Amino acid sequence: MKRKIIDAIIEKIIFVCGILAIVFVVLIFGFLLKEGLGFFQDFGIIKFIAGKFWYPSSSPAQFGILPLIMGSLLVTVGACVIAVPIGVMAALYISEIAPKGVKDVLKSIVELMAAIPSVVIGFVGLVTLVPLVRTLFDVPTGLTAFSGSIMLAFMAMPTIVTISEDAIRSVPWSYKEGALALGATKWQTLRRIVLKAAMPGIIAAVMLGIGRVIGETMAVMMITGNAAQIPGSIFEPVRTMTATIAAEMGETVRGGIHYKALFGIGLVLFVITFLVNFVADLFLGKSKNK
Repeated sequence: MKRKIIDAIIEKIIFVCGILAIVFVVLIFGFLLKEGLGFFQDFGIIKFIAGKFWYPSSSPAQFGILPLIMGSLLVTVGACVIAVPIGVMAALYISEIAPKGVKDVLKSIVELMAAIPSVVIGFVGLVTLVPLVRTLFDVPTGLTAFSGSIMLAFMAMPTIVTISEDAIRSVPWSYKEGALALGATKWQTLRRIVLKAAMPGIIAAVMLGIGRVIGETMAVMMITGNAAQIPGSIFEPVRTMTATIAAEMGETVRGGIHYKALFGIGLVLFVITFLVNFVADLFLGKSKNK
């Protein structure tokens, strides 16, 4: 009887926590919408998103965030190109190939990577990676989208490895035993059976990794150069949406148009992140239902 009461109380607490999480997300969205809508009414949402110049302090001020969107996308795509193949292969090795002792060590290292603060990663990138990129590629500055992509890939990898490893490990043994019994080699079994069966979970891991990358602030602000311009290549400085909010929010007048424009950026970022996580949840749900 006592155990049933305790279980019921815990169930209610978990339910309330879930509801509170949803309420907090709705409140954040409502707050962004309240501050951002006023700006869109004054400035125009198409002009805001498609505008090529972000000069909030000039006269007249210009609030086009296309360079910021391009900068965010370039850094995110670059990070995914680096992090996805390495992360998925690392997850496959940890789950299916590594000896037990090595597996435990690698899992601990991956979890430790996730715990490193982004400001530390940004600082390490600033003093080591930035000079290396400038020297290797003979560019005027190492503060580029490429440097940001490498450091963001490092930050996204724990998410991709951990969730991909769970998805690969959840593939039933009967799949592997059936493939081996039919004469497939271990590599053929991994490539054609295990990876294929775990694909929805791996895609979810990639999407969550993208969400982690696109929302990152401190590291990209330190090593991407913070130039609000449409980049011609990945070896040019860029500025992301998150870095713009972090760098300029303290300099704005509360209630002013610049202040509201930053909330407009936050609203755009919220919608992008929400869509990425929504797609990831769809794939994750599909993976669990298989």
